[in-house]
Amino acid sequence: MPEQRDTSESLNEAKRLQALDEYAVLGTEPEKEFDDLVAMARRIFAAPIALISLVASDHQYFKARIGLDLCQTSRDGSFCTHAVKRHDVLVVLDAAADERFASSPLVSGEPHIRFYAGAPLTTPDGFIIGSFCIKDTDSRSAFSDDQQQTLQDLARLAMERLEARKIALRGLDSRKQFDSIAAVSADAIICADASYRIISWNRAAEHIFGYTAAEAIGQSLTIIVPLALRASHEAGIARFAAGHAPRLIGKLVTVPALRRDGTEFPIELSLSHWTEGGKLRFGAIARDVTDRQEAERRLKREADFDYLTEIANRKVLTEHMRAAEQSGTPATLMLIDLDGFKDVNDSLGHAAGDRVLKIVAQRLGAGIGDAGLLSRLGGDEFAVFIEGAADPISATSLGDLLIAAIEQPVELDERCVYVGASAGVAVAEALLWRADDLLADADLALYAAKSTGRSHVRLFTPELRSVVQTRTSVSSGIREAWERQELEMYYQPQVRLSDREVSGAEALIRWNHPDRGLIAPAAFLPYLEASLLAVPVSEWILRTACEQASIWRSQGHTGFRVGVNLFTAQFRTRDLPDVVDQALRDFGLPGEALELEITENIILHSDKGIKLDLAKLREMGVGIAFDDYGTGFASLTMLKDYPVTRLKIDRSFVSTVDQSARDQTIVNAIAELAKGFELEVIAEGIETEDQAVLMKAYCSEGQGYLFGKPQNAENFEQAFITGRSGSAHTAGQRC
Repeated sequence: MPEQRDTSESLNEAKRLQALDEYAVLGTEPEKEFDDLVAMARRIFAAPIALISLVASDHQYFKARIGLDLCQTSRDGSFCTHAVKRHDVLVVLDAAADERFASSPLVSGEPHIRFYAGAPLTTPDGFIIGSFCIKDTDSRSAFSDDQQQTLQDLARLAMERLEARKIALRGLDSRKQFDSIAAVSADAIICADASYRIISWNRAAEHIFGYTAAEAIGQSLTIIVPLALRASHEAGIARFAAGHAPRLIGKLVTVPALRRDGTEFPIELSLSHWTEGGKLRFGAIARDVTDRQEAERRLKREADFDYLTEIANRKVLTEHMRAAEQSGTPATLMLIDLDGFKDVNDSLGHAAGDRVLKIVAQRLGAGIGDAGLLSRLGGDEFAVFIEGAADPISATSLGDLLIAAIEQPVELDERCVYVGASAGVAVAEALLWRADDLLADADLALYAAKSTGRSHVRLFTPELRSVVQTRTSVSSGIREAWERQELEMYYQPQVRLSDREVSGAEALIRWNHPDRGLIAPAAFLPYLEASLLAVPVSEWILRTACEQASIWRSQGHTGFRVGVNLFTAQFRTRDLPDVVDQALRDFGLPGEALELEITENIILHSDKGIKLDLAKLREMGVGIAFDDYGTGFASLTMLKDYPVTRLKIDRSFVSTVDQSARDQTIVNAIAELAKGFELEVIAEGIETEDQAVLMKAYCSEGQGYLFGKPQNAENFEQAFITGRSGSAHTAGQRC
C-alpha cells in the first residue's frame, strides 16, 4: 500500500507540473496586470509582502512580487510547497513557532517572515500550480474568514489572467475553447465583434448584468456602460476604428457598470482581443466587486480600529506619533493598564471581560473627549496621545480623572464588578524627540506606577532609566558569571516528618560573585530564565544535581532523591526527556532518584507539547512535583491534566499555619485533594517545631530552615551524608 500511495502521489505531481508547463509562464518578465493584483493585496491586507508564486519541481518562481527582491527561491521548506497540497487557504500565524517553517532561511534569516497566508491557484482541471500569498514580518493573532475569502478571490483573478494569457500565447482561434472557459467561469465573460456588438454572453454575465443571453447578443456593449461614461466609451471605439490600439487591452481596471434595472455597481474589468476566422474579436472578463469593496472598507476599518472596543489600535497610535515626531510637535503619551482585570476573566469568563473592556473604553473616551487620541494597545492596556501639549501637571491630573472614572463600579447583569488602573505619563517638549523613546519612557513610568500599588499615576523622570540599565547590567553579569564559573549548586534537605530522616534535597542555583558574595536568586533568576543562557545553564543544573545525587547514594543513602527546578525554556527545545534520560544514564541513577519541579507559570507559558514531555519523564520513573501549590489560578485544572506525583505546599501557607485558622484550612484542603489524586505532599518553609508537628498531620515530608538551610555540596555532605546520623534533628543544628 505505501508503494501504491507513493506512485499515486508521484503521478499527481507529474500531472500538476505538466499543467503548470502549459502556461509557459516560468521565468517570464513581469506583467502589469499581475503586478496590479499583488499591489492590491498589499493594500487590502496591510502586508509588506505579496506574491503570485508558481511552484515548479525544485523551486518556486514569483510571477509577480512586491516587498521581496527575489525572483525565485528553492522549493524545499517553502510555504507555497505546503499551500499547493490543499484546496483551502494555508494560514501560518507565527512561522517561528511552526516546526514546518521555523528553519526556513526566509524565517530564520532576512526578511524574517512570521506570518503567511496563501490561497491556491487552481486550474480549470483542478490542478494547483501555485498560490497567491501574503507575508508579514510580524506574527498575527488571526486571519478571518472574510480575509481568507478575499485572498481566494484574488487567487481566482490571477488564475483567470493566466488562462487569458495562455489563450493569447497559443493564438487560440477556436470559439469552442473560449466558450468552454466562459461556461464554467463565475465571472462574466463576454465576446464582441469589431463593432463592439455582443456575440457571446455567458451565464455569469446573465446573473451579474440582468440580461439573458438572447437579450444581450446583438446589442452594443454600451448596454452595460453607465450613461455618464458612454461618450468616452464611444470615443474609444472611434479611436480603435482609426487604427489606434485600445487603451484598456491587457489592463485590470475597476470601473462602474450598469445593470438592466438601471443600478450602477463596480466591476473589475479585463479586456483582450484576438483573431477568429480572420475576424477581430474582443473579450471582456468582468467581476462584480461590490462585496469586495465593502470587505475592503471593513478590513480598512479593522486595520485602524480595535475590533472589540472600536477605538483606535496600536497601528493608528504609531502613525500619529510618527507624524508628530517628524513635525517636531510637543506631545504627551499616557499608558493606562487595568488592575484586577485578570480576576474578572478568571471568575466571570472572557465574555464578561470583553464587556468590561468596552465600558472602560467608553469611559476613557468620555474623559478625554477631543483632547487626544485614545487607542487600545492590546489586552487591558490603553494609550492616550495628546499632540501640541507637553504639560506634565495637566497630564497627571487627567490620569487621576481617568483612573477615577475607570474605578466606578461596572454593572454586569445583576452584579457589580470593580477594576482599578495605573498610568504612566511621558512628555516631549523639545523639537527633536523619537516616538520609540517616548513610548519606552511612558512604559517605564507605568511599570513604576504599578510597582507602587493600584490607582497611581507616575510621571516619567530620567532616573527611571536606571531600571533598564540595571536589567542590562544583571544580564551582562550573568553571562560573565557563567563564563567564569561563578554559578554554584546549593542543596536544602528534605526530611520525613515521621522520623526526621533526610530523604533527599532540593538543588538550588546560587551566584557566588567575587566581590559581592552570594547574590540572592531573586536578583538574577528572572533575567537568567529570559536569556539565551537559560537552556545551557538549566542543563548544567540538572547534570550537576544528578552527579551529586549519584555520589551520595553510593555513600550509603540509597534512597536519596534530588529535586531540580525546571525553566520554561527547557520545554521549548522539545528534547527535555532525552536530556534527562542521558543525565540519568551518565551518572547511573534510576528515574525515581530525580524529581523535577514545575510551576503554574511554566505550564501557562509552554505549548501543548509539555504534556507529552512530562508523560515521557513519568514513564522513565522521574517524579514531577508541582511547586508553590495553592498560589495560582488554574491549579485544579492542571492537577487533573498533568502527570504530577507530588504537591509542594507553598511557604506562604506554612509560615503562619500554627497561627491562622484560614491557612490551616487551606493546608487541610490541599492534603485532602492530594489524597484523592494519590499524590505525595511536602511542605516548604517549616521554620519552627510547632509548624513541623502541625504539618506532620498533613504531609509526609517537610523542608525548611528548621531542618537545614541551603548550603554547598561539601557542607551538606558533612551535615547529612557522612555524619554519624542522617537525621535532621542534629544535622540542622550544625548548619
